[in-house]
Amino acid sequence: MQAPFNTLSEFRETLAQAPMTDSKSVQAAQERNGQLTKPPGALGRLEDLAIWYAGWRGTAKPQISAPQVVIFAGNHGVCAQGVSAFPPEVTVQMVANFEHGGAAINQLSAAFGAKMDVHALSLETPTADFTQSPAMTEAEVVEALQIGWDAVDPNSDLLVTGEMGIGNTTSAAAVAAAVLGENAADWTGRGTGVDDAGLVRKTEVVAKGLALHETDDPLEALRCLGGRELAAMAGAIAAARHHRIPVILDGFICCAAAATLAKSVEGALDHTVAGHQSAEGAHGRLLSALGKEPLLNLGLRLGEGSGAALAIGVLKGAIACHSGMSTFAEAGVSAG
Repeated sequence: MQAPFNTLSEFRETLAQAPMTDSKSVQAAQERNGQLTKPPGALGRLEDLAIWYAGWRGTAKPQISAPQVVIFAGNHGVCAQGVSAFPPEVTVQMVANFEHGGAAINQLSAAFGAKMDVHALSLETPTADFTQSPAMTEAEVVEALQIGWDAVDPNSDLLVTGEMGIGNTTSAAAVAAAVLGENAADWTGRGTGVDDAGLVRKTEVVAKGLALHETDDPLEALRCLGGRELAAMAGAIAAARHHRIPVILDGFICCAAAATLAKSVEGALDHTVAGHQSAEGAHGRLLSALGKEPLLNLGLRLGEGSGAALAIGVLKGAIACHSGMSTFAEAGVSAG
């Protein structure tokens, strides 16, 4: 379905008009959960996950049969400032790896039955260096939001968004700082593995971008400091809400993109859960700011949607138990 917006203002209006969870389905799922053959609360967070998922899918007994993983790739002009341990050419090379099925995310998507799509966004034209000018024009950021929106399959029943883009932890740190506050050092980490001198340089670059592009508008922060892949992830997460598709958020970069939605419209991320806490230093702070408790914490720092894809298994387990277990009455077991 074509994105229903052509400006940032229209995108914000689209966010504000997004559907809410189905309270009747939530209540019915809660009632079902209370009748299943287990002690109350014995499945811990799995019970909450199943009820949350049921509310967004509009049924007390949901299934997960069509998960979708979408990877967005973009290049960043700020790489000219020496913020990454790898050259921008790696973005193009990794997109080819995705397309040929050779990356970690390909294996994880296949392992959990997810359809995987890859979208390369104008890799030959990096965003502008945000220490010199806004990273994107309004037309460019809207186009990226639209690509993300249109990438979501309305027939899917779960979404993971991932990314690839050399330099994008720098962009994500700048976006997080602009949207959530605190200073550059609080949000800037080692990304792909820069050394101590590289981390100092990276932090200075983020601080310079924040000073140049002061704004209290989260979507303007995304335009001025973000990247095409960050904007595309934000567009996809918003589209999933429109289609009532639950989302598993990935790592620091994905969550920084999602934060621009959360701070634009209250409750914009109610249809999402955090798949994992990555090893990127500020991801825990970012999750706390978003009010999200991660499902996994395995020291991952790959990106690509890998941690969120792994968490598909957790959510599938929750739904399998909730929808597949017998009630006490069905099993002929005394409820006590």
